[in-house]
Amino acid sequence: MLFTDRVDAGRRLADVLRHLREEDPVVLGLPRGGVPVAFQVARELEAPLDVIVVRKLGVPYHRELGFGAIGEGGVRVISDDIVRRGHVSRADVESVEHAEEAELVRQAREFRAGRERIDIAGRTVIVVDDGIATGATAAAACEVVRAQGAARVVLAAPVAPPDAVEWLRTEADEVVCLSTPRAFSAVGEWYRDFSQTPDEEVVALLERAAETAPPASPAKTEEVEVDAGGVRLAGELTMPDGAAAAVMFAHGSGSSRHSPRNRSVAAALNRAGLGTLLFDLLTEAEGADRANVFDIEILARRLAGATHWLRTRTPVPIGYFGASTGAAAALWAASTAGTDVGAVVSRGGRPDLAGPRLPGVRAPTLLIVGGRDTTVLDLNRQAQSALRCENRLEVVPGATHLFEEPGALDEVAALARDWFTLHLTPQEP
Repeated sequence: MLFTDRVDAGRRLADVLRHLREEDPVVLGLPRGGVPVAFQVARELEAPLDVIVVRKLGVPYHRELGFGAIGEGGVRVISDDIVRRGHVSRADVESVEHAEEAELVRQAREFRAGRERIDIAGRTVIVVDDGIATGATAAAACEVVRAQGAARVVLAAPVAPPDAVEWLRTEADEVVCLSTPRAFSAVGEWYRDFSQTPDEEVVALLERAAETAPPASPAKTEEVEVDAGGVRLAGELTMPDGAAAAVMFAHGSGSSRHSPRNRSVAAALNRAGLGTLLFDLLTEAEGADRANVFDIEILARRLAGATHWLRTRTPVPIGYFGASTGAAAALWAASTAGTDVGAVVSRGGRPDLAGPRLPGVRAPTLLIVGGRDTTVLDLNRQAQSALRCENRLEVVPGATHLFEEPGALDEVAALARDWFTLHLTPQEP
């Protein structure tokens, strides 16, 4: 496949990435050449555009051959194999890194022209380049956006060698590449016009994207210390302006407030105007003991205590979102007198572990299970039969326990959003 130029490549790539529009993504272009391609993708998906600045580390006597890359946030990716075969000394590695670090800082400052970096926490992020050679720069970019809190990372490029694409599938959640020719020697050979992209063009494209981007919904996020019945637990409270309700996340099976899947769902709820509280149900020491992870009564007691704490911070209705064993804790806590929970959603959960407490749940409950998670699906059906409240079981076709399949987690987020909006927020008559 031969591309006319980067604009042509970006338009063709955007056509293939349309399925991501519903995920409300952020598009990040790798400067310089990746930005014109990313601009077309962002325009088609009506998504915000920013740069992800990484610098290739080139072998001193052969700069086109990269032995690694560095990125914002101190991320460093080194190919030990190329260092060894290229006879790159430790002094050479340090010298090249030092020079590229200075250029990385300069580029980030110049390209953004005083604008703040777009917050990608909890978002689907599409990293775009004009082509991939070794994959080191793209891998560094994926690590950078993960370190910045992205919930899902999609790597997109018009062209790349097959072996690089296979490797990068281990670095990104999804890789989209239009052409993977086996006879690959350089990215430029697959473009009619592969002239260098100047810094001024990158700045101009980012400015144009910023001018046309829809305003972000204002939301205040703060690190909090949750009082869960006398136990202090670390949390993150996000309340969009005018939030009509708040959803508390009950993580399970040793997960924490940093769970990328729960953060992705929380971000979708925030964009719908719902507040969220992500917090750890166990202290770090308690989490080291696997027995505590399955002590549903303790988890539920913590959740109930945290609910009383949250009511001192906001008067809005409260819902629970539980995953795995956290779903059982959410239902147990919802059956406890005084919690007054307005709705419960379980994702791939184990509501059956709430056992005899299930008939006491009064909050409308949505159970979401992957169609290929057959054992858990059976357990959810058993638990549903014990519920006496309004309830529904939703099966996501083709999804497994962690909902890692393309689009599966987005369906979970949409189902949760609609359930909480229906049951927690005032409805028009």
